[in-house]
Amino acid sequence: MKKKMEAVEIRKSLRKEAESMVASLSVDEKSARPSEVLMHELIIHKIELELQNQELRKARTLLEDALDRYVDLYEFAPVAYITVNRDGLISEINLTGAALLGVDRAKLINSRFSKFVSPQDSDRWYRLFLNMKEKPEGEKQRFGLTMMRADGTLFSGYLDCLHRESLDASSKLRVALTDITQQDASFEQIE
Repeated sequence: MKKKMEAVEIRKSLRKEAESMVASLSVDEKSARPSEVLMHELIIHKIELELQNQELRKARTLLEDALDRYVDLYEFAPVAYITVNRDGLISEINLTGAALLGVDRAKLINSRFSKFVSPQDSDRWYRLFLNMKEKPEGEKQRFGLTMMRADGTLFSGYLDCLHRESLDASSKLRVALTDITQQDASFEQIE
């Protein structure tokens, strides 16, 4: 932000300098040297454009760095991140989620999330999903379900769900899915 303010000040300073130079010329000098004045204006505009391009390149670099950090955090998080559209189809899933469900990520897109909910919890999931779609945007809900991998093995899943509206006014459910099977086993051993 400070650099942007400096660039703006440099442009203002150059503009004022150019205007004062043009203002100090007599009428005869202005008419006698119009090409020099025009050249001076063009040089000022060129410098301004170079400064703007420099700022844009810096902003782009910062944006690319932020995107790289986001991708790393999203893709390699220890939790499965899944976006389920209003029809119950998976529209996005991170690498952790694909590994947890045991399916290649490309094959998961547009498949039913309910396909990975165990049969004994499918009615519960359906009710929870309908309930979440009716909640206001930004509403959160947490619950546990027995989930099923593609190979049929079951695991205890803890779901953190967040209802979101996208720009096209379509409803989405953002799900953070954690395999808590090991935690369940450790709780059983304590009892």
